[in-house]
Amino acid sequence: MGSIVGQIAKLKGCTVIGIAGGEEKCNYIKNELGFDEAIDYKSENIYSALKKKCPKGIDVFFDNVGGVILDAALSKLRMHAKVVICGAISQYNNKHKIDGPSNYLSLLVTRSSMQGMVVMDYTKDFGKAAKEIGIWMQEGKLKSREDIYQGIENFRETYNRLFSGEKNGKLILKVIA
Repeated sequence: MGSIVGQIAKLKGCTVIGIAGGEEKCNYIKNELGFDEAIDYKSENIYSALKKKCPKGIDVFFDNVGGVILDAALSKLRMHAKVVICGAISQYNNKHKIDGPSNYLSLLVTRSSMQGMVVMDYTKDFGKAAKEIGIWMQEGKLKSREDIYQGIENFRETYNRLFSGEKNGKLILKVIA
């Protein structure tokens, strides 16, 4: 999801800094997808990296992760920034209380807003989006990767890759009859 959002933001003229886990994924989003910068959350301090790579702050933050990464982004918001919450994968398997954003007062100080986004809220726009995305893909302006595994017997292992980060692109399990 984040790789598509970042590419669309670039197509719309934005400066894009992506956050990914590992050198390989960071190289992919920067060198193949065209992001301006990449932050490796596995080897970099998120707060320091955001300060360095977003020296003027963040105007729009698209969040699929929650937790520490959301907290760091909230601490770097510019005035009137927008935070879009589309997921919180770092919190889905918590066995204890979910970690909410501790830097939420940044929203007040910067007069920013945070809003949830669920794709089904935009069903009326699916046709228009599919057409535009299809054109970008045909023109090579929008790229995607698929990480494909085979066999229902591999369901658990494949599913767990969603949470471990051990995947490259859209995770697909082909069920062979």
